Amino acid sequence: MILFKGDLYHSKDQEIILNQLEDEINKTRRTKMLNPEKVIVALEKLGQSIAEGEFDALISQLNIEGIEKHIDIILMSLKRENIEYKVKTELGEHYFDIQKTDPPFNQKKLWIRPMPLGTLLHIAAGNIDGLPVFSVAEGLITGNVNILKLPQADKGLSIKIIKKLIEIEPDISDFVYIFDTPSSDLHAIKKMAEMADGIVVWGGDAAISAVRQFAPVGCKLIEWGHKLGFAYISGYEDKEKELTALAEHIISTRQLLCSSCQTIFLDTNSQEELHAFCEEFLPYLEVAADKYPFQSIDVIAERTLQKYYEKLDNIISGSAIRNDRVYKGKHCSLTICPDKNLELSDMFGNCLVKGLPRSELFSTLRKHKGYLQTAGLICQRERREELTDLLARSGVVRIMRAGDMSSAFCGEAHDGEYALRRYTRIVNIQ
Repeated sequence: MILFKGDLYHSKDQEIILNQLEDEINKTRRTKMLNPEKVIVALEKLGQSIAEGEFDALISQLNIEGIEKHIDIILMSLKRENIEYKVKTELGEHYFDIQKTDPPFNQKKLWIRPMPLGTLLHIAAGNIDGLPVFSVAEGLITGNVNILKLPQADKGLSIKIIKKLIEIEPDISDFVYIFDTPSSDLHAIKKMAEMADGIVVWGGDAAISAVRQFAPVGCKLIEWGHKLGFAYISGYEDKEKELTALAEHIISTRQLLCSSCQTIFLDTNSQEELHAFCEEFLPYLEVAADKYPFQSIDVIAERTLQKYYEKLDNIISGSAIRNDRVYKGKHCSLTICPDKNLELSDMFGNCLVKGLPRSELFSTLRKHKGYLQTAGLICQRERREELTDLLARSGVVRIMRAGDMSSAFCGEAHDGEYALRRYTRIVNIQ
């Protein structure tokens, strides 16, 4: 299915539509500007439609655990107050107003005119529900024309939601085009990329590498890649409270988010301390697993089979198998690893535990600089400022209390950057 000029078309019409798309985009960019206020009003009304249940049937097909909480987060982010706060935080007051410079030493004055980047191609990942709509919304708020290549797992939800947005505010119809093009259709995707001033790509290393291969020279790449979260423990302020919060975070998020805790690092080199921690922490995980029971075993089963086949492959190929020690609990586990690397866990309540003294924290994290996102810091009160500074210097971009590692906050940066700024450009005029 394709969304073009506010109307729906069959996917078989893709080539015809792509052949006329650039002329349509050029006409829009030459003659129109999208009013941010109209976009904000439309997004708030869209949130009201979602709250009233207009998309419940489609949302239910996504089979999301904890769907009510998921919807609540979406609705909160679509409220006018939150959108305005996001714009103010990321762009400042009156960002798109034309201003005049006042340089020192009697230098010539120039006019500053902020503009949209131009045309954005959004290549969305399929593992984050609602992501395509939010990516396009950020492009609309900054006045860009947006081409969206849907992930295959979208099931038509994004097109229906954005079509509703256009019904609310018809001016948006000239600024959004959606294609359900499969990733294998490189000819069509390259054609979209050739029209873009910036490509917004969400996904893992393979997806980002593929985009880099076909992105036109001069096209801005805006990469939102997969990241890893971890907890770092160096003492406690309130041990029971902090371990409870960490356990509930691990179980409730299923460790599926970039901000989820994959590895627990302890400020130690002692194997005895790692074993003592696992024996103490495992009951906390089991209590959390009872509080947040899994509703679906499909993904867990798939992950279990994957790990089984990896072990078989290691045996057949003669590869070394790590001497990990696993503490198994009910619907959860802790695995002590001999290395100090940050890596993806088996997820779904199965967390890695490693020793990492403060003296090695910076050098270890720098090895993973492209994947750092959230650190859940548990430590004694007097160490918090020192460790926060060390984590920030190492490249971590979110330093949270353990229970809040995946909490969303209005106005926060995304992976250490403000998205709206990346979707704009500055024109200097004499």
